[in-house]
Amino acid sequence: MFNIFSKLFPQKNYIFYDYFKESADTCKQAAALFLKILENGVNDDEMISARQYKHKSNKIFRKTLKVLNQTKSTPIDRDDIQNISTMLNKITKKIVKACMNYRVYRIENATDHMKMQAHTLISSTEELGYIMQNFKRNTSISEITDRNLKMKEIETRGDEIHYMALDALFSGEYDALTVIKYRDIHKDIESALDTCYGVSDAVTNTVLKEE
Repeated sequence: MFNIFSKLFPQKNYIFYDYFKESADTCKQAAALFLKILENGVNDDEMISARQYKHKSNKIFRKTLKVLNQTKSTPIDRDDIQNISTMLNKITKKIVKACMNYRVYRIENATDHMKMQAHTLISSTEELGYIMQNFKRNTSISEITDRNLKMKEIETRGDEIHYMALDALFSGEYDALTVIKYRDIHKDIESALDTCYGVSDAVTNTVLKEE
């Protein structure tokens, strides 16, 4: 189907897929930074990197919308392009927020649940990168569906970790201020994981719709 599109639309319109891939790569880089912070602690260099990823993600998002507004014919629905771009940007922003709050909240030692959540996020963003790499190719419906199911499994695992983390937080082991700090970190990463699945689901629906 995408091969047919390539004949109907100018190649320059396929820049949207390049933006999707670049944005997904930024998500993955931000996720790797978050894990690094949890394992080694946070310093000024990490904060600089976090801000750079946020700015980069925002820049890609703005470029996407600018080109979208200037383009009459698009390879997929305009609403789908905007929706996917918005969610990809949200993922990076949520991860960066968690990184920066880790510093602002003066957290010195990450919990096991935080690290488990971070590793799940790495898996999710890696899967997201694969999906975006192959989005513009002639990918079969079955392959896209399989990838979406895998992303759902990762997201479900993230939900389980989140519930375990909250259960531990409200067990009475932590003081109220610590509960607030840790809960904010978990909430942002959970939101990023949910949005990764949201992107995967949107891509699946787009491919099914265009078949």
